[in-house]
Amino acid sequence: MKIQHIALRLALIAAGCAALNGCLSSTPVWDHTFGNSMHTVAAMQTLNPNAAANEDPVIGVDGTAATAAQQNYGKSFLTPPPPVNVLTIGVGSSSGASN
Repeated sequence: MKIQHIALRLALIAAGCAALNGCLSSTPVWDHTFGNSMHTVAAMQTLNPNAAANEDPVIGVDGTAATAAQQNYGKSFLTPPPPVNVLTIGVGSSSGASN
């Protein structure tokens, strides 16, 4: 009877250790450096990291033209261009050869 109690205790301890093993973090180095590669690639793709500090106005575009361009861009999503029928392209146009 005593051997059965010891075996039962050992089985419970082994099951408890197996259950707690799922809570163990096995990747402390990876967790510590998580996201570094994304930040590195984003920094490498940035042409001018100090662009936000530049207060010079853009040359060649006045405020009225920029506002109109922005409004036209916004309207293009409200009313998309009509679809083009690809089956009628070139039909009825002159091909350069005359009969």
